[in-house]
Amino acid sequence: MDKNPHEQSQTIPVEVNKLPKDASPYTIAANKKVLEDLNFSNRQDYEDARRGFIATLNADGQMTKEPVQDVKIKNDQAPPVPIWNLEAYRFLALRTPPEQAPSTVNPSLWRQAQINLNNGLFQVTTRTYKVNGNDVTKGIYQVRAFDLSNMTIVESDTGIIVIDPLISSETANAALNLYYQALGLTPEQSPVVAVIYTHSHIDHYGGVNGVVKNEDVKSGNVLIYAPDGFLDHAVSENVYAGNAMGRRATYMYGSLLHKGDKSQVDCGLGKTTSLGQSGLIPPSKGCVITQSLEERVIDGVHITFQLARDTEAPSEMLFHFPQFKALCAAEDMTHNLHNLYSLRGAQVRNALAWWKVINNAMHLFAKDTDVLFAQHHWPMWSDTSDILFYMKKQRDLYKYILDQSLRMLNHGRTMVELSEILVLPESLSREWYDRGYYGTVNHDSKAVYQRYLGWYNANPATLHSLPPVESSRKYVEYMGGSRAVLDRAHLAYADGDYRWVAEVVNHVIFAAPDSSNPNPPDALTLEAKLLQADALEQMGYQAESGPWRNCYLTGANELRHGVSPLLNKPRLISESVMSAMTLDQYFDYMGLRFNAPKAEATKLSDTTINWIVTHNDTNESTAFYALELLNYTLPYTRYLAQGELPGADVTVTLDRTILDQLATVTDPAKVFMHDLDKGITVQGDPTLVTTILELLDIFPANFNIVTPRQEQDSVSRS
Repeated sequence: MDKNPHEQSQTIPVEVNKLPKDASPYTIAANKKVLEDLNFSNRQDYEDARRGFIATLNADGQMTKEPVQDVKIKNDQAPPVPIWNLEAYRFLALRTPPEQAPSTVNPSLWRQAQINLNNGLFQVTTRTYKVNGNDVTKGIYQVRAFDLSNMTIVESDTGIIVIDPLISSETANAALNLYYQALGLTPEQSPVVAVIYTHSHIDHYGGVNGVVKNEDVKSGNVLIYAPDGFLDHAVSENVYAGNAMGRRATYMYGSLLHKGDKSQVDCGLGKTTSLGQSGLIPPSKGCVITQSLEERVIDGVHITFQLARDTEAPSEMLFHFPQFKALCAAEDMTHNLHNLYSLRGAQVRNALAWWKVINNAMHLFAKDTDVLFAQHHWPMWSDTSDILFYMKKQRDLYKYILDQSLRMLNHGRTMVELSEILVLPESLSREWYDRGYYGTVNHDSKAVYQRYLGWYNANPATLHSLPPVESSRKYVEYMGGSRAVLDRAHLAYADGDYRWVAEVVNHVIFAAPDSSNPNPPDALTLEAKLLQADALEQMGYQAESGPWRNCYLTGANELRHGVSPLLNKPRLISESVMSAMTLDQYFDYMGLRFNAPKAEATKLSDTTINWIVTHNDTNESTAFYALELLNYTLPYTRYLAQGELPGADVTVTLDRTILDQLATVTDPAKVFMHDLDKGITVQGDPTLVTTILELLDIFPANFNIVTPRQEQDSVSRS
């Protein structure tokens, strides 16, 4: 048995200072070089981001026609809690140019953060046409910086079309109300007639319940449009892997960090993520766009849809408004290099599909486009910018990373090696909209490698590596123990070698049995955590990428203070999301929550449960499913009629609303037993059902990242 290399030591006193540090001389020099290398005198983006401003909200929630940075949107709790707060970013005051950026922020990121602070309702473009001999003017508007993404509003003949209703219902509702108030309209005068989801990421659909009601969609009064595959991919990301992705997103977006020049300033794509209620309404029947260049007329608005499968999202689409001479680029063309791999976790994206979609859009729509807008950042207009030039630069950005990564991997370069070598040519890197504010050349090139060759680098020594805790203990022992590692790491930190400090000290932390404690009793463990925090912090100060900065600074914060208590509650799927899922997706979700090792330990017997699911509040027909417990998995089969169901140990009849509730509570077995004969009918032994329900994990939202994880696989149901 290996000895514990993390020996007790008090030889070097530890100054317990958990406050953020100043920028080191190395960080100051690195950020100064950015100022020297880039053309900060170009202010066109500042002007474009303010163009068309109409109104916004002040800190009291009142509309103002002055451009302020005070938006504060609260939820309906008692007392209300802000779930979106731009007031916290006042330190980014636009009068402070990037040349005077604090030494703790990369000046290029500071520039992007300032521009992203422009908020409120903006007019993008208008069109004028005749109705009964009279001129009628309709517009396209955007509400920006009310969430991570933009909400676009297109005025149609009798109402409005909402594109991408943000993350949270609270922010989406505030954005919609601002449109009505600023233009002197009411929902009755100009109702929402349709919602379009550009793609399957939550910041483009999560706030839908804030702009339309479920009953209006079910009745057909409001139509929901989405690209082919939308529901499958929305559920795959945000439900199947949703808990892990949500935890990792707190790192990527820095959503739980304080705002300030030594903390969170931006995420490149927008400020951060809102913290309100997210939901999902599935696309309406007949409103899924399945063919590229499909043309639709929505309440008098002509739209040509271009599918963009497997680009920024697996299910995505761009679209052109010929009457407005406007192109919505969704999230495939924005004012930054985007992610081929998202640090929150996601399927690796296809750079080959991405550049070809931009190329096709360029040839299809550029000549008939006077304004190009996306669902993040600010538009580009043909009277101030060369839109075709921009599209070519964005296209070539992804093609260059793809081609050169493939070229190098075919020379035998590994993922890490090629990412260190690859740099953009100046013809691309000098354009502000190609800078790595969100994605980076480094991790995007790794994504290309992963997509084509996977995680294995072909060296057998890495084929079956030891897990982190075990390998860290051996590394630290081989290096002479924790004291020896830390002594050398302090010297490396003094030399500005922060990447190496973070890597080597991580082994000391993972070798320590008590490192998950925010205030470990062992001085060596505390010293290691504070040193790694300092190294991560300096790397964050130097990062041009908002997500890189946020990841580094969130890691540093958790090393110093522990995981935020805001994450102590388990992450449960909302009933709005569950009700939007198909029943196949529902039972898939049940299967991935099923704790098979616990079931095997209790020698749980094979069981078949027939589920008869009614739909009392919709026109859907009754569904019939047979769910098996077999080989400690939960395979299921759907049948067309009750008479086709196989023989079962138990048959459950219940409404879909009750079934959804079972997936959104911490104790579904208790709810199930409570609702027997009150909405749930059971033929057979109900404990066969509750036994399975009790084995469905409740995932913890606070699992460890920068320290070793706790042993439990799920949280308490209490």
